[in-house]
Amino acid sequence: MTGERAVEIICQDGVRLGGHFWPAASGPVYGAVVVNAATGVLARYYHRYARFLAQHGFNVLTYDYRGIGASRPSSLRGCKFRWRDWGELDFDAALRFLQGEARGGPLLAVGHSIGGFLPGLAESGSSLSRMLTVGAQYAYWRDYAADRRRELFLKWHVAMPALTALCGYFPGRRLGWLEDLPAGVANEWSFRRARMELSHPAERRDEVLSRFAAVTAPILAVSVSDDEFGTPEAVRRGLGYYRAARKEQVLLAPDDLGLPAIGHFSLFHARHEHGFWKDTLLWLRQGVNPWAGRSLASP
Repeated sequence: MTGERAVEIICQDGVRLGGHFWPAASGPVYGAVVVNAATGVLARYYHRYARFLAQHGFNVLTYDYRGIGASRPSSLRGCKFRWRDWGELDFDAALRFLQGEARGGPLLAVGHSIGGFLPGLAESGSSLSRMLTVGAQYAYWRDYAADRRRELFLKWHVAMPALTALCGYFPGRRLGWLEDLPAGVANEWSFRRARMELSHPAERRDEVLSRFAAVTAPILAVSVSDDEFGTPEAVRRGLGYYRAARKEQVLLAPDDLGLPAIGHFSLFHARHEHGFWKDTLLWLRQGVNPWAGRSLASP
């Protein structure tokens, strides 16, 4: 067993986040990993993967974004949290916290869905040494899988903002649509434009783009053929912002892992411990793409 412990992360604006730190097990330490969750997914969903990484030589940090899980305020109504805050403030604070805990060694990020896009928004993102992303995108609706696009558009870009306006926050848990979300987070998702920076005030757009450009960490971006959200096009759109990073994009199919389906969420389930999880170690430790035979054209 690893000696994980609950931690508190303080952001630059004073918001406190709940998380867990997983120290590397005995043996060589290969680095420190921040695990970024998908939108509306609790950090505890990734605890099994965090424990796996710790058992294989990494210091690991998991945390809930502001408004979610262990970082949820007493009331979501009226709170001013936005999706961009998860990168600019939350991931930034998490990475700095991990840097202090790990005391040396390469800093890495594993990002699921929006979690693979957030590092580019953080001022400290330039300190990353390597990134692994899974279905990473920022939810532009035209990138959804063609056969599900209309249904997903109505759900996330019509029903979600309407319910958010009615309730003062998005009641996702009550609906069985992931976790509850602050209104600012839900609305940034619902009204996302093809160019992400257009969601930011005009006077801040150059700063946002320059932060992405400052990230030089190599990125291995995993797409899954039956992922309705993180399609290859959606992943490619997000990768385009990391202009200075070396990027590799791979497309896995369920047959590659001996499964009938994978989808957007499955790869962080414990059933993948001896397959996909073990393969990720090759990239995280050595920067070697374990799925080179599934590589797509350079983004």
